[in-house]
Amino acid sequence: MREFGYTSVADVGEALTALQEPGTRLLAGGTEMLNWLKEGIERPERLVDITALPLRAVEPLPGGTGTGSGSGLRIGALARMSDVAAHPEVARGYPVLAESLLLAASPQLRNMATVGGTLQQRTRCPYFRAETGDLPCNKRTPGSGCAVLRSGETEEHALFGWTEECVATHPSDMAVALAALDATVLVEGPRGARRVPAGAFHLTPEQAPPERHTALAPDELITGVEVPGPAPLSHYVKVRQRASYEFALVSAAAAVELAADGTLAAARIALGGVAHRPWRLTAAEETLRGVDPEDGGAVHTALARDFAAARPLPGGANGRGNAYKTELARRTAVRAIRDASRRDAASGAGREGSLS
Repeated sequence: MREFGYTSVADVGEALTALQEPGTRLLAGGTEMLNWLKEGIERPERLVDITALPLRAVEPLPGGTGTGSGSGLRIGALARMSDVAAHPEVARGYPVLAESLLLAASPQLRNMATVGGTLQQRTRCPYFRAETGDLPCNKRTPGSGCAVLRSGETEEHALFGWTEECVATHPSDMAVALAALDATVLVEGPRGARRVPAGAFHLTPEQAPPERHTALAPDELITGVEVPGPAPLSHYVKVRQRASYEFALVSAAAAVELAADGTLAAARIALGGVAHRPWRLTAAEETLRGVDPEDGGAVHTALARDFAAARPLPGGANGRGNAYKTELARRTAVRAIRDASRRDAASGAGREGSLS
C-alpha cells in the first residue's frame, strides 16, 4: 500500500471542495475502498473521511403524512446497511429493500457499509483483483483485454449487456432492489445537484469504457437515495453457491400490485448477477398484467421476451459456460413475483400498496 494523505470534513461543501484536488478519494465505511488500497488497485494521493457529514437519516419524503412512508422515503448516503434494513418504515413498506440488505453481506460488513458506498461497489469478476497477477482485465488495466473470454471460465458472468471488452457483473444486492423500486440516486457536485434513476446509475460497457463503473463523475458525491412509496408486496430472492456471504449467481427483486381478483395489476422486476447493472425486465412488466402470480407456467412464459435478449457465454475446454444462468434467472424471477404477491395474505399488507 502506498502512502497517502488523510483529512476529514464536516459538511458537503467541504467534501466537494476537497474533490477538486486531483488524486482525492472519499472514505466512508471503507469496506470496499480498504480492499482496493491493500491490493494496489486504488492509489489515491489523499483520502477524505466523510463519516461526519449529516447524511445518515431515513425519513419520509416532503409532502407525506409525517408518520410513515406514504409518500416515499429519503435515505441518507451515510446510513449504514444494518440500520436501513432494521428501520421499521423500510421493513414494513419496502421488504424487498430490507431483504436485499440482509442478504448482501456479513453482519460485520453491514454494520460498517453505507448506502452510498454500496452503490459504488465496482463491477468486477475474480480477474479484477490484484492477486491475479498479470492476467488481463480491462476494468483494472484499460486495454489489456479480458481474461474471462480468453480462458472460457464464464460460469458466473454476464448474460445481458456485455461486450468483448468486459463480461463482469455488478455485485450489489441493494442496487437490484432499488432498481425494482424505481428509486432515485441523489448526487451533488460543482455543477449543482442532480437526480439519477437507480436503474441507470451503473453503466454497461456499451455506455462507457470498462474502467468507468457508474454515472457518478469524479468530482461528485452521492448524498442519498429516494424511494417512492410504498411497495409492501415486494420480495428479493438471491441464489448463490453457498449460504454464507457471497455474491449472487443470479438474484431477482420484484414489487407487485394485485387486482381485486388476485391477478397482477402491475409489476416491477429487476435481476442481479446477470449484467453490469441491475437488469429490468421491462417487457415482462407489461406482459404480466392480468396473470395469476400463482401460475408459475404463465409467469415463466410472460418473461420470454426479455430473456430472448440473453446472450450466454460459451465455456472453454474445461468450462461449461453460463447458459444455465438463463433458466436459473428466469425461475428466480418467477419465485420473486410469486412470493411478493403472497405477502398480501401472509403479512396483512393491504392491496392498497401502489406501484405508481
